[in-house]
Amino acid sequence: MLSQNKNGGTEKKPKEVIFRIFRFDPNIDEKPYFQEFKLMAEPGLTVLYALFRIIEEQDSSLALRYSCRAGICGSDGMIINGKFRLACQTQVHELNSDVITISPLPGYPVIKDLVVDMSYFFEKLYSVDPFLQPDEEHLPEKEFIQYPKDFEKIEEPGRCILCGCCTAACPVAWTNPDYLGPAALLKAYRFVDDTRDTKRSERLKKLDHENSVWRCHTVFNCVEACPKNLHPTDAIQRLKRSIFVNRVKSIFKRT
Repeated sequence: MLSQNKNGGTEKKPKEVIFRIFRFDPNIDEKPYFQEFKLMAEPGLTVLYALFRIIEEQDSSLALRYSCRAGICGSDGMIINGKFRLACQTQVHELNSDVITISPLPGYPVIKDLVVDMSYFFEKLYSVDPFLQPDEEHLPEKEFIQYPKDFEKIEEPGRCILCGCCTAACPVAWTNPDYLGPAALLKAYRFVDDTRDTKRSERLKKLDHENSVWRCHTVFNCVEACPKNLHPTDAIQRLKRSIFVNRVKSIFKRT
């Protein structure tokens, strides 16, 4: 709803919004359902804070996951009006709808309401060794020096906040529990191309299996779902090329 201010411009006014929220408690409910809540939404209200108000004012049993509230932790990834979004970054008024439907990330077991079990997600993440492995015998006295051109290669994948949206959007991850998934592979690429890491060849060999990069069908769902505008598909294709080159180098070393 817009109104004209004294300077001739337009400004948004509070409006009543219906929130259709996915509800399911496996310990009580036979099947999931949607519950509606009405709320007056003033300009600047995010979906996350709207959920806080619903909990405080209408139903304290509603479960959701959140942490930093600033689009950094990735805890509040969910489906909002049909799209993968972070609730803390999504403005109610910018959705331009009087009805907002909210449901948990697909592909993960529901623990309760909007909270999903991400054990699978983190299991795959840990399997790619998501940490720097430097040369222990030649550690610098203060810090690792890295040229800006080298940092540029890993700057984008380094911005992944592990919200799980990309993996939740991946049709391969839906059907193959052994697939590493786009988030884990994006994180793997971040360390493979880090000039400070000394385990590049070992990392590439570890990723060279059927449930890793070769299982990706390149449908770009992960790119569309990412709330930070990252490109996991591109990282996966780069890993494929690096793995192939690493194979060739290994063959020549043996001959």
